Amino acid sequence: MKTVKIPDTDLVLSGLGYGTVNAGVKWEGAEGERMLEEYLEAGGNVIDTAHVYSDWVPGETARSERVLGDWIRRRGRRDDFILMTKGGHPRLDTMTVSRLSKEEMTSDLDSSLEKLGVDHVDIYFYHRDDESRTVEELVETMEDFRRAGKIRYYGCSNWSTARMKEADAYCKEKGYRGFVANQAMFNIGIKYMRPYSDPTMVICDEEMLEYHKNSANLLVPYMGICGGFFHALKKKGVDAVKDNSFYSEQNMKVAEGIYRLCDEKGYSITQALIGYIAVQPLPMVPLAAASNDGQLQDITAALKTDFEAADYRFFETI
Repeated sequence: MKTVKIPDTDLVLSGLGYGTVNAGVKWEGAEGERMLEEYLEAGGNVIDTAHVYSDWVPGETARSERVLGDWIRRRGRRDDFILMTKGGHPRLDTMTVSRLSKEEMTSDLDSSLEKLGVDHVDIYFYHRDDESRTVEELVETMEDFRRAGKIRYYGCSNWSTARMKEADAYCKEKGYRGFVANQAMFNIGIKYMRPYSDPTMVICDEEMLEYHKNSANLLVPYMGICGGFFHALKKKGVDAVKDNSFYSEQNMKVAEGIYRLCDEKGYSITQALIGYIAVQPLPMVPLAAASNDGQLQDITAALKTDFEAADYRFFETI
């Protein structure tokens, strides 16, 4: 997988980022830190977290950031990777209530910096949007963070294409660099999926793909392995996945192509799914999580693989 340089920045990202949504829940301590180091040794350099990660587990909040902070403090350096986190996520019991005021964003960012044990993050994301607020207000909040030295660059997650274009226009007028990255749901199965259970998560559709082709705002796909749908289908059969949003007649045909590709190339299902993103005709840096050695092997192998677009032509005929 090729590295990606974000235009008008000094950021050069590896072709696959390491997601830490399960840090502090499925892994932490020496075992988790070993996996992080092995990801870096394999050529990865993007570590992604969020202030809300693991808050769905009773007890400690912001576990993921705290676990990463413990690792950063123990290793004594953070100059060999790009650290990304996100703020402004709604409270989990009130998902329709926005938390993007400057006061709330400042609280989240300051807490993230404390948990991570750093004085700044490389890219800070709005985790959701609030269309009742102007892009001018939201951009200026990020610019204030940047001027204060708390963040180097900023991005968005789960924003619509129209809102990103509005923000781009405002930043151009003001002479700001603006959003450097956008995290949205993109994978081989979204074209044929049913409505997802969380309507606040934004899918990267054809309009958004066209936007990114002509933008200096890098697409950073999440849920690149389709929430494990194709893994569960292979392992447990159709009855186990019929309630999954990705279950559809067309995605069953997609599954046949994926499994055939795995047999022909020796890929794992995870690697085949990451490969689909890698061969898209525009730069992307997908995120993938690893909670055990098998998942880590999938990530490191994908980092070292030159995937070929011709292998995914089966998808065009579905």
